[in-house]
This record gives sequence, structure tokens and C-alpha cells, in this order.
Amino acid sequence: MTSHPNDFSRLSEWDSTHVLHPWEGMEDHGSAERTFPVTGSGIHIQDETGRQLIDGTAGMWCVQIGYNRPEMAQAVADQILAMPYYNPFSLANSAAAELAHKIAQHTPGDLNTVFFTTGGSTAVDSAIRFLHFRNNILGKPGKKIIISRAKAYHGSTYLSASMCGKERDVGYFDHAHELRHILPDVNPYRRPEGMSLEDFLDEKVADLENAIVKLGSDRVAAFIAEPILASGGVIVPVPGYHKRCLDVCRKHDVLYISDEVVTGFGRLGHWFASEAVFGIVPDIITTAKGLTSGYVPMGAAIISDRLIAEVSGKQAQGATFSNGYTYSGHPVSAAAALKNMEIIERESLLDHVREISPYFQERLHSLRDLPIVGDTRGMGLMGCVDCVADPVSKNPLALDYEVGSRIDAHCQEMGLLVRPLINMCVFSPPLTITPSQIDEMFAILRKAIEITQDELLAEGLWDGSGEAADHALLREGHRNTHTGAPSL
Repeated sequence: MTSHPNDFSRLSEWDSTHVLHPWEGMEDHGSAERTFPVTGSGIHIQDETGRQLIDGTAGMWCVQIGYNRPEMAQAVADQILAMPYYNPFSLANSAAAELAHKIAQHTPGDLNTVFFTTGGSTAVDSAIRFLHFRNNILGKPGKKIIISRAKAYHGSTYLSASMCGKERDVGYFDHAHELRHILPDVNPYRRPEGMSLEDFLDEKVADLENAIVKLGSDRVAAFIAEPILASGGVIVPVPGYHKRCLDVCRKHDVLYISDEVVTGFGRLGHWFASEAVFGIVPDIITTAKGLTSGYVPMGAAIISDRLIAEVSGKQAQGATFSNGYTYSGHPVSAAAALKNMEIIERESLLDHVREISPYFQERLHSLRDLPIVGDTRGMGLMGCVDCVADPVSKNPLALDYEVGSRIDAHCQEMGLLVRPLINMCVFSPPLTITPSQIDEMFAILRKAIEITQDELLAEGLWDGSGEAADHALLREGHRNTHTGAPSL
């Protein structure tokens, strides 16, 4: 607890003055006002004014089991009292060892070695460093390029951020351009008008193979892909995409990293989505977020036995994998993750997600009748409402931001937190959500969009036309690619 728990005017001033937030708009630094979540229970949080809000995004895609779980607090407290920290460079810890074993029981194929990190960014960073390390040992020092996709998000450390394809996030940052290659957008909604889904899929697979051939398979180390491009706008690739991309990688001796930082630990109704949902066994899986349900920080890169065998024992050539963190395998985080997994199993939350997802997706897609809604898409308990105020250019940045911020503000006024990604509203509620709570959530969102439409129309910022009328055929073709059932 803070020393001034109820003086939020003072706390807000301190926050604006002293805290540099992630993705801070620097023009607003020092003057931005933010909501303070104070308490939480189930799928709700309560802010500093006492207002209760549905957390439609489960924090940052992560609060799988919901808020206010006393047994999670107890597990963390017990571990702190027993052993709050150990040196992971030279010692071992029972909680971390047990967690690694439990994770390995749920991973696909031979992915049995767990490298613990502090979060998703460091998991991706470590996965890429491991591949560079491996190729150096194998005498392939030039095989370092990682291929990624437009709209992909893989983290905020220097190396993981270099693999991101969200063009509006590039800004004034530097990236390791020599180590990455970004492929075009894989969003079916943005495919050329008149192009079939089958042709679009062929084109996206060809993007990957052509890039490998052009760059040289002796230079390309891996392809990194989110099963669903989460922060890019919950982009669900055309069915068969991941399997065909894996086949291309195998053909050209390129490894496959599945970035399951968002989709892992139940978001699609399975511990991991790579094999269970998309039918692939990658070489490395990265994960975080749902691993501890966000209660404490933790991430992991999970590596296949085949890759480990190539760089260990007699094959190691005396090498040391000199990558790690002071808090790798932190015992308190490991204890939280173990309790989190226990709760997910005991309450059958994976089954619950698979059962409730079709209804979640049905309510999501019911918003398509709103003129400003260009697309709705999702899978499992992930969803996105893509609002397009200008269907001609589809890229009016200032208006896009205006639409997203207004919908967000109206939602919050009526008791719902969404995540505005420019012109998109993203949802990923706690896995415990019920049908009636889904109804309430989407009723609020519908009303917020309707209010925003009326405002834009009254202010002359929008002419009242929309994707529903101008792009009906394209949207109808896209509709068939997205089902509520987490299966491809």
C-alpha cells in the first residue's frame, strides 16, 4: 500500500511528474491523467473514484484467472517467507525446477528445456540469442537473420523490438535492421479486393519462401510468428497458414519460433496453441503473461531437445550460454505460476474457454451491423473491432486515433476497459468470464460505438457511410475465415 492511499490528486501529480510510462506520448508527458485501478475481483477492477469496470483486456492479455485470488497471494507469501530469492547462475530452486517440469508436460513435441526470463520481451530476446549462439557453434556464423511479419509484435528489448512489424511503433527508435526481414501484412481483411482467401494464402506463403531464397537460407536463422497477431489487431491468418509456413522453413533449414506470449496458457482454450490449434510443432516457443496470470512477472523460452543436443555435451566445444537475468527462474514467480496452473486445471478453465468462445465470437461479430465497423475478428477469448471512418484511404491516421480514443472514453464512462489500438478496440477478458458478462461487455461497446458515430457525424468528421455498405462482399468473404471455436 502507498503512504497516501486515498490522495489520488497527489498521486496523479507524482505519476505524471516522475513516471515514464510504456508507449508514453511525449507531448503529454507531465500532464497526462490516468485511471488508477485500486482493487479487483473476478473480471472487474475498481478505480480511484470507486467506479467498477469490466476489465475487457485482462490487464495486458494476461490476468487469466481473474483478480482477487487469495490462494495466489498465499502461495507468493509462503515462498517469500521460505526463500524469496536464489542465484540462478550457480544454484537451483525447487519451485523453478517443478515449474519447468510441469511446463514440459504440456508443450508439443520435444520442447522440454525451459529458459526462464523476466517477461515476454526477454523470452523472445533469449530465443533469438540462443539461435545465434547455436549457429555460431555449428559453424554457421552468417545464419542470423530472423524473418517476421508486418503488424507483428515481439517485445521491447532492442533485439525483440527489432523483430516487430508494427510500423506506427517504429518512431524514433533504432533497430537491428541487419538481423531482421519484415514480410507484408497477413491480415485477410486487408487483402486486395477481389482476391480469394486461397490466393491470398498462397501469396503469404510465397512471401516467406521468396524471402528465404532471396536472402539465402545460409543467412536466415528463423521465422518468428505469433499464432494470432495480437497487438497488431488480433489478426487471424487464413487457415493452413502456419502449417504451410512451417513446411517452407523445414524445406530450407530455417527454424520456427512460435511467439505464444499472448496465446499460451489458455487464451485459445489450450496450454499452448501451436500444435493443439494450429497443428505445428515449432523449434522454440516463447511465453509469458498468462504463465502467472500477471500476478508477478515471468516469461520463458522453451527449446526443443534437438536444438539443445546440437550445442550440449560433446557438441558444445566448451561454449557457455552466457545469457541470463538476475531474476531468471525467480522462486516467487515460479510459485505463482505453479499455483496459477493448479487453478486453471482445478477449475477446468481450458474447457470453459473452448465452450464459451463461440458465444464470445458471436457477440463480437454482431457488431458488424454498425456502419463505422469495418471488420470484427478473433478466436478463442481474443477479439478485435476494426473501425474505419474513411473506407477509401483506410489510413486517415488522425481520424483513426480520434475514433479509438472516443470509443475508449465512452466505454470507460459506462464501466468497461477496452484496449484502443489506434482505430481498433481489442478484447481479451479473463478466462473466467460468463455469458452474462460477455453480454454486458458487448452491450457497453455497442453503445460506445453508437455514441462515437453520432459525435463524428454531428461534427462533420464522418459522412455516415461505412464499410458495411462499401465493402460488403469483401467483408462477407472474410467472415467465413473466423469461427468462435479455437480450431484451425
